[in-house]
Amino acid sequence: MKRTTIIEAITVLFIILFLYTGISKMMEYNLFREQIAASPVLVPIAPLIARWLPIVEFLLVLLLIVPRWRLKGLYTATALMILFTIYIISLMTFNDQLPCSCGGVLAELSWGQHIVFNGVFIVLGITGVILEKKLRRAAVANWNRIGQQPAVGI
Repeated sequence: MKRTTIIEAITVLFIILFLYTGISKMMEYNLFREQIAASPVLVPIAPLIARWLPIVEFLLVLLLIVPRWRLKGLYTATALMILFTIYIISLMTFNDQLPCSCGGVLAELSWGQHIVFNGVFIVLGITGVILEKKLRRAAVANWNRIGQQPAVGI
């Protein structure tokens, strides 16, 4: 499979994930806000997270859609997935019966299933970053190689 196809597939998966979760949070905003407020880990910053997380998810989708910003989007998506996973693990140390604030179908996953799900996306994100960086290096090398060829006279 071509490198670009893999990068595109990973990007589309992240776009679907963050669009879905962002839309779910906005559609059920009051429930999302209550669930975030119930988190013992997020109590001091719960109002900020409730307000800004869906917006960040939508901005991340934009980063992923625009090819020029895609590498930043992949880094950000991977970092968010790592942060979400750390959050889940810290939640599990307090109480594994707390409700999930992911929204939609993802809220039905157990905390263990969330960790596996996030782990898969972390691996996809790291893979996407590595492949996108290689693709960019190859493009720069090609550009430099083309620029070094002798000019053909007219």
